[in-house]
Amino acid sequence: MAAFRFRLLAQHTRIEYTTNNRDDRMNPFHQSNCGGLSHLNRRTLLGLAGAAGASWLTPVAELLADPKRSKRRAKSIIVLWMAGGPSQLETFDPHAGSAIAGETKAIETNVKGIQLAEGLERIAQQMDSLAIVRSVTSKEGDHERATYNVKTGFRPDPTLIHPSIGAVACYQLTDKVEIPRHVSILPNQWPGRGGYLGDHFDAFKIGDPKENIPDVKPRVSDKRQTGRLTDLDVLEAGFSKRRLRNLELGKTLHRKSIESALRMMSSDQLAAFNVTDAPQSVRDEFGDTPFGRGCLAAVRLVESGVRCVEVTLNGWDSHAKNQEIQRGNVDILDPAFASLIKELKSRDLYDDTIVLCGGEFGRTPRINGLGGRDHWPHGFSVVLGGGGFRGGTTFGTTSHEPKLDKEKPLQDVESPRNIADIHATILHLLGIDFEVELNTPIGRPMAISKGVVIQELIS
Repeated sequence: MAAFRFRLLAQHTRIEYTTNNRDDRMNPFHQSNCGGLSHLNRRTLLGLAGAAGASWLTPVAELLADPKRSKRRAKSIIVLWMAGGPSQLETFDPHAGSAIAGETKAIETNVKGIQLAEGLERIAQQMDSLAIVRSVTSKEGDHERATYNVKTGFRPDPTLIHPSIGAVACYQLTDKVEIPRHVSILPNQWPGRGGYLGDHFDAFKIGDPKENIPDVKPRVSDKRQTGRLTDLDVLEAGFSKRRLRNLELGKTLHRKSIESALRMMSSDQLAAFNVTDAPQSVRDEFGDTPFGRGCLAAVRLVESGVRCVEVTLNGWDSHAKNQEIQRGNVDILDPAFASLIKELKSRDLYDDTIVLCGGEFGRTPRINGLGGRDHWPHGFSVVLGGGGFRGGTTFGTTSHEPKLDKEKPLQDVESPRNIADIHATILHLLGIDFEVELNTPIGRPMAISKGVVIQELIS
């Protein structure tokens, strides 16, 4: 079993605790131990006091005695994945009236001084609840590599597969959810993966939420189902006699997978996937599209305790007919995204849920000969909200008149921040110590993130 560590920082003293027991972590539906204050008890505090002196424990003890003194902590993430690379100029960073804007016009938002592209009128009325980072940069301009980079916070490494941020959240945080804790709705070919944390942290993939989830209802009577499971137990017991001790736990996870599947099949939480029982007025607000229904399902799933839901809107790649392609997707995004925020608030979930909207990169300021925009990782936009982010905020800027020097692409970006910094900020708000080093299956220590928190985004 790979070791895991978490650190407790208290003023200038660092206490490190290490355990080698990850048995419960191998279950994709249930997660043990996190490093939060909620797991500190009186005996733990006394032990730490003996090791490091008790003076630093005063603020910790006060916090435990009065939990209301602490800020409400984010619990889940919803990732609105704009696959193909949305144009920042046609969405969240318009430069209306400039040569790079093309035909795009800007609209005012409910925050003075912040504009969005035309077509995002409903999101514009939620701007006071959102933060936009307009200066995101990366070194990846290929779809697959850039997707990996944005979803994991690391550039591709031929020796290692990193976990997506949703997998990290499931690994680090505690809950008792009976349905999959990491879900991908309408995924393309690169959904969130568990990486070196294990395939059991891969996202559970579903299509349009109006369709039934396959394989969650027995195809035979209860009596026959019980008989089949009994026969399977007998068969498995016969094989187990020939296996090494703990082979099931350490290798196949067969028994745990069956138990988790059966628990899911009988769980009332499955209803969260079914958006057809939501009021028609609510469904209409999200839009009669698979993506709109996916956003509604995402709200219902995080309300059930799911840690991460990724909803994909494909089709942003616009090497030709950029204006037409971008506007078509904006028409789908605007009602769905705005309604997702509104619905989270109405269910008192917005402070508990981090919302991220973005793609693998942006589009070039220069319009090509086909009326399109090409790949552009040198200053694109990511939108963040909920879960402790400061609404009504923009961070960083891109130039109105970029020089577009291939040797110095960042000279057109003010306050550039990389993908790792976005991850570090999200993990920080989830209460996850992202500097902790986890051991990979080959014993290589790897930090959860190597980014730096963007303090300006935090409320």
